[in-house]
Amino acid sequence: MPSSPEDTAESVEPLDSLVLHATDNGVSWITLNRPEAMNAVTWDQRERVIALLAEASADPAVRAVVLTATGRGFCAGADLRGAPATGDRVPGDVARTIRLGAQRLIAAVLDCEKPVIAAVNGTAAGIGAHLAFACDLVLAAESAKFIEVFVRRGLVPDGGGAYLLPRLIGPQRAKELMFFGDSLPAAEAERLGLVNRVVPDEELAATARAWAQRLAEGPTRAIALTKQLVNASLDADRATAFAAEANVQEINMTTQDANEGVASFVERRTPKYRGQ
Repeated sequence: MPSSPEDTAESVEPLDSLVLHATDNGVSWITLNRPEAMNAVTWDQRERVIALLAEASADPAVRAVVLTATGRGFCAGADLRGAPATGDRVPGDVARTIRLGAQRLIAAVLDCEKPVIAAVNGTAAGIGAHLAFACDLVLAAESAKFIEVFVRRGLVPDGGGAYLLPRLIGPQRAKELMFFGDSLPAAEAERLGLVNRVVPDEELAATARAWAQRLAEGPTRAIALTKQLVNASLDADRATAFAAEANVQEINMTTQDANEGVASFVERRTPKYRGQ
């Protein structure tokens, strides 16, 4: 069947215009840019976001990441229209799709070696909500809302939702959101602990920039190791967590920033961290 005019127009639109990227003062800005689709993320967009997060990890000039979007939606979930064509479905196809798709996207955020801020400008539904919750810090505009939309479609949450939410707000609250699929306003998400700060819509970008700049001026490796410790602690017993803490302290004390931090304390001056 021939493509519709809309499909044809979208297919020729450059991917770098659908996921905008810029680096400014040590901050990597990743912006979903399909406002007409409420930033429902396609297969190609997902791969670009994953690649940009990997690049941020490897680039010493990048010291923080902001993930945001344009228009009224942060991310309305997955848009499978951009996925590679497949034949008849066979057992294992769905599980493989989830592992290689939504789960890779969430893992890319969790595993990024730089702190990631979600600046949620609007509706975050399904995998879009989980994309925000996977970030290290979550800022939300007052008009933003979060929806565990899966149950509305008769689906099981994917993209790590059943892993993330109980760890953030406990199993009962997580089940309430997932069983009913109700829209959760930003202010209520902040009260539950899913959001760090709610700000007026017009202040979201400036607040995200201010937070990201503070992170970019901090001891980058110490923050990365702290992120690693905190994330791992959710699945570790005390002995394992304490051993990991000792090991990363050993690693961090070899960094220039750790030496600068100690020296600045002794010399009673403001430290100047270089992310090394």
